[in-house]
Amino acid sequence: MKLITAVVKPHKLDDVRAALETFGVTGMTVTEASGYGRQKGHTEVYRGAEYEVDLVPKVRLEVVIEDGDAAQVLDVVVKAAQTGKIGDGKVWVTPVETIVRVRTGERDGDAL
Repeated sequence: MKLITAVVKPHKLDDVRAALETFGVTGMTVTEASGYGRQKGHTEVYRGAEYEVDLVPKVRLEVVIEDGDAAQVLDVVVKAAQTGKIGDGKVWVTPVETIVRVRTGERDGDAL
């Protein structure tokens, strides 16, 4: 099993979620996040005053899937989240050793 973690722009969340549902992903966890990459934040203007945004708002999406689907799900997430502009985010894949569904005690593939 693999854990796919994506940090993307908040306005792309619905696109990514819809793409994952179309692929057949049935569960995901989404959390609000903030951070910066190479651009180290950016400058915005509000009511004529310029100010620095040090930590850019993002969302973090996590999905656990079977090993065989990892490459395809990774491509689905990247395609749906991509705008072609700086700050689109990152996606990474991590191996998962064990999963336990708390309610039933099911493990690994049965817990998905």
